[in-house]
Amino acid sequence: MHYPILVDLTIVMALAVAAVYLCSLLKIPSIVGFLITGILAGPHGLGLVEASAQIEVLAEVGVVLLLFIIGMEFSFSSFKQMKKTLLVGGGLQVGLSILLAGGLGYLFLGRGAGQALFDGFLVALSSTAIVLNLLQSRGELDAPHGRAGLGILIFQDIAVIPMLLVAPLLAGGAAAGGQSGWVLLAKGAAVIALVGAAARWLVPWALERAVATRNRELFLIAVVLICFGVAWLTASAGLSLALGAFLAGLIISESPYSHQAVSNVLPLRDLFVSVFFVSIGMLMDVSFLLANIWLVPLAAILVLLIKTLAGGLATLTLGLPLRVAVAAGLGLAQIGEFSFVLAHTGITHGLLSPENYQIFLNISVLTMLLTPACLTLGSRLAAHLTTMPPRLPDEAHSPRHLSGHAIVVGYGINGRNVARAARLAGIPYVVAEMNSATVRQEKEKGEPLVYGDATHEPFLEYLGVAKARVLVVAIADPVATRRVVAAAKSLNPGLYLIARTRFLQEVEELAKLGADEVIPEEYETALEIFARLLRRFLVPQSEIERFVNELRSESYCMLRAPEPAGDTAGELSRLLSDVQLITLRVVAGSAAENRKLGELELRRQHGVTMLAVGRGAEVLAEPGAGTQLLAGDLAVLIGTPERLAAARGLFRAA
Repeated sequence: MHYPILVDLTIVMALAVAAVYLCSLLKIPSIVGFLITGILAGPHGLGLVEASAQIEVLAEVGVVLLLFIIGMEFSFSSFKQMKKTLLVGGGLQVGLSILLAGGLGYLFLGRGAGQALFDGFLVALSSTAIVLNLLQSRGELDAPHGRAGLGILIFQDIAVIPMLLVAPLLAGGAAAGGQSGWVLLAKGAAVIALVGAAARWLVPWALERAVATRNRELFLIAVVLICFGVAWLTASAGLSLALGAFLAGLIISESPYSHQAVSNVLPLRDLFVSVFFVSIGMLMDVSFLLANIWLVPLAAILVLLIKTLAGGLATLTLGLPLRVAVAAGLGLAQIGEFSFVLAHTGITHGLLSPENYQIFLNISVLTMLLTPACLTLGSRLAAHLTTMPPRLPDEAHSPRHLSGHAIVVGYGINGRNVARAARLAGIPYVVAEMNSATVRQEKEKGEPLVYGDATHEPFLEYLGVAKARVLVVAIADPVATRRVVAAAKSLNPGLYLIARTRFLQEVEELAKLGADEVIPEEYETALEIFARLLRRFLVPQSEIERFVNELRSESYCMLRAPEPAGDTAGELSRLLSDVQLITLRVVAGSAAENRKLGELELRRQHGVTMLAVGRGAEVLAEPGAGTQLLAGDLAVLIGTPERLAAARGLFRAA
């Protein structure tokens, strides 16, 4: 018996493993590896895959699951937190990209109005998967350009839905099957209303019943059923599967079980999405690229320029400086995965001819391949732009008059905590922040925030760095951190400079630039975990503090060593391996209630020792034989597990 789909999937997965492995060695996103796999296996490559129609069915499942996950990860609370970046930055980026790309197609390429607008849709979307993966690997997701890019990407992912709805109208008002575009919009509104009602009443009830059974398989099946059921409902109404999948994800995102649902569906999504990108690669004709060897690269460069300009201008409107705008614009310059979903719709409705579709595929793959280089170029241009003189705030409100003060760069979580500590200690301080909305809101509360980019020496002078005592760099941008450290030390060599960084490899370089103390987050977290571990094994606090201080003084080298020096913790843990520390509450009616410790004879009869008694907000350390226990007290006992288990009965109700 012959199973062509199984043979084809085996070939595809084998090629995908090799291609993705090679891409990982070359630091290229895995999506590119999937596209290369499709090119090699497809009819325009080696012709290894026969059942391309069946592969496309699996790819459709991948698209459904991809949009389903995005719907589940989207929440209205996150929308409120990033609403300015989403609505202003994302809206402007998408709008400008559509205007520039569609305008060029309409004015110079002879495209009709509907076709040109659809071309703008295809160009406007960037690759969420590639950009987030690269920003995370570079440690720049929390940097200003990373946060701006994330907000714009979320808006793009949401914008796919109205684009899918509008596409039939751009084709002349008739969808496949002869339905009017306006009829489709009416059906879409009805489906959305129906889905909203299900989200409010039916789905929470169904998921709650599934969770109550404590059956993981039932919960997973219920989640997938909601995804495919809503997708089928929208497709039956003449709309797209992708729209239904997004709406299904949105339904579950508002339920208490969204995180569990995401964790269950994520492996399925990764598998089917890989098949989706492989199927896209199968459609790419390499001979077409060779026949148009000048047209495709030039068109790809034009797309990169359009999207860099649109993304950069959108970032500037958020009040961020030019260097951040350039980095964000170049990071969003590629064409994204959802453009392929739109392209399928365009082919169905006659908005893309086979030739134009091949041009689109070739341009998309090229821009994806160039994304790592674009991010690197953005970082270098951003570093160069820091040498340009900034526009300083009003001199009348300058903190130059301060002396012996602290300067805090960045008002995120770390910056807020540092500023709060300075305020409580009565230390004069000023905060430099690049988010104009944050500056405006906090200044109304009386916080000394100043809008500006601390990588510029004139702005540091404006903050009074020459007379400052301490400068704390609390931002998540590694490039900007190095710039601030170097600029501040050049202006005031006697300044005590504390810098925060995420990774240990940044410590040595920041120290060379002049930082007096560098706090790497990954190892400070490890230190705190290690200290709590030692406390759990009852290692003396003095030993814990000595060990932590040694680690810090040696620049965390001991943590990187295979066997850290010192075996005090190991000896004590072996010594106390059979000892436990527990807390028991004295229950009303128990044998311990209203009894003195001497009467209970805990040590003689039960072999346990009471270390402390908690009574409300009061703690009775080292309680004596005359200490009387009351109902509600917390008793802290130490002993072997067996002895403690036997003593528990004294504290329970009779």
